[in-house]
Amino acid sequence: MRTIELPPYAPTLIESTRAIGYSLEAAVADIIDNSIAANAKKVDIFFFPVDSAYIAILDNGNGMGTEELNAAMQYGSKNPSDARDAKDLGRFGLGLKTASLSQCRCLTVITKQGDCVNGRRWDVDHVAETGTWSLIVLEDEEMNDVPGIDSLRTYDSGTLVVWQKLDRLKAGEINFEQALGRKIDGVREHLSLVFHRYLRGERGITKLKISINGEIVPAADPFLEAKSVRAMDDENLVVQGKRIIVRPYILPHISKMTAEEIKALGGKEGLRRQQGFYVYRNKRLLVWGTWFRMMRQGDMSKLARIRVDIPNTLDDLWTLDIKKSSALPPAKVRKNLEIIIDKIAEHSKRTWTFRGKKETDDKAVHVWNRMKNPYGGFYYEINRDHPIVKQILEQNPDLEQMLDTLLRQVETGLPLNQLYVDLNNDEQLTNDQEQSEKDIITALRNMLTDQMSSVAKLEFLSAMESIEPFSQHPKAIAKLKKEALDNA
Repeated sequence: MRTIELPPYAPTLIESTRAIGYSLEAAVADIIDNSIAANAKKVDIFFFPVDSAYIAILDNGNGMGTEELNAAMQYGSKNPSDARDAKDLGRFGLGLKTASLSQCRCLTVITKQGDCVNGRRWDVDHVAETGTWSLIVLEDEEMNDVPGIDSLRTYDSGTLVVWQKLDRLKAGEINFEQALGRKIDGVREHLSLVFHRYLRGERGITKLKISINGEIVPAADPFLEAKSVRAMDDENLVVQGKRIIVRPYILPHISKMTAEEIKALGGKEGLRRQQGFYVYRNKRLLVWGTWFRMMRQGDMSKLARIRVDIPNTLDDLWTLDIKKSSALPPAKVRKNLEIIIDKIAEHSKRTWTFRGKKETDDKAVHVWNRMKNPYGGFYYEINRDHPIVKQILEQNPDLEQMLDTLLRQVETGLPLNQLYVDLNNDEQLTNDQEQSEKDIITALRNMLTDQMSSVAKLEFLSAMESIEPFSQHPKAIAKLKKEALDNA
């Protein structure tokens, strides 16, 4: 077999990889991944939009030696199939370069370990001029001119990443300073969510402090854990001997959230858009606000959130992309997730419609029957076999026609469209609250007439034990049964 070497033409490939499609916030997050892998406890981000504009990202991590730095600046320095450290948030060995150069034409990396300081630079214009993969090695006097170098020198170890020649960020902007200001807000929101478990601090990971132009980035909480309900216990899925942990949450009804909490969750519209799975890789958020086409986003499921923790050893199964912004669950996992989706969606619906469980509990007798129309669709009718209806007719048989007319008017006059709107607005329906035991006792006593014998009362109360809402109050029924027996 005969082969020939065909190395890629450097200027063409380096320009092509700039168009992978990173957003500014995703690119910054990719750099912070490297800081986390280097055990950094602090990351400072600086946006300087005037004159020789630049973006600098400085961490106090382990830093790199000469060979490490050279490897970090090499394209495709790691095989994505190689085993990685559990803390490693990279995969393809491209993130530092592709993320950075997607935003700028000049990437400088200076790293420090003890007294050793090394700097390297990719300059797209220099590569185009030389036509080769010519990585610039910075001398001491050249590093002295790099923004942020003085801060790096104060650390025992750390790494400084600087983006200059911000052509992509400046493209199409009339006022770059104002435009960058808006983009900084987007970066702050993105980082507060993507790294919220690092910012908050969690067992097994080093707590991280991120600042942007001196302002601390707070940790977002997409699950509102202090108020949310754990719909079910954690599910542990084992794939190829590796564990995937699934933890479902149901957010509280929006009427029980503060204005600050609603804003932090993306506002009222954000609640709907951000329902679904939140997939974490080594506790770094990758993908969120999607059901992976296993269920449609709907108003009744907008309070449902499912946290999925995957290890970096299963990257290939989840088809993780270079930007770490896209992942799809493998078939083995999808089957288990579909079961969990059904359960949590029902819980979410119940938060808006309190009687979701009652209407689907076949052991209980309900006032309403859900009926299937032979011509398609469903309709609701009042249960004519309900014990209360039967009792009224037994005591007043001449009211049968009038009562039936009234019930039909109630059935046909249901304001279904308005009910749908009310169920999906920001207020709970106040006439759908749980009744107290006192209310239940009063209602039952009103139905126990003096004409009824003790035996009839006991039979009636026994029937009520399987009827909503009375079946939820066995103590109240037991109390009235005792009264009936005492008065026998």
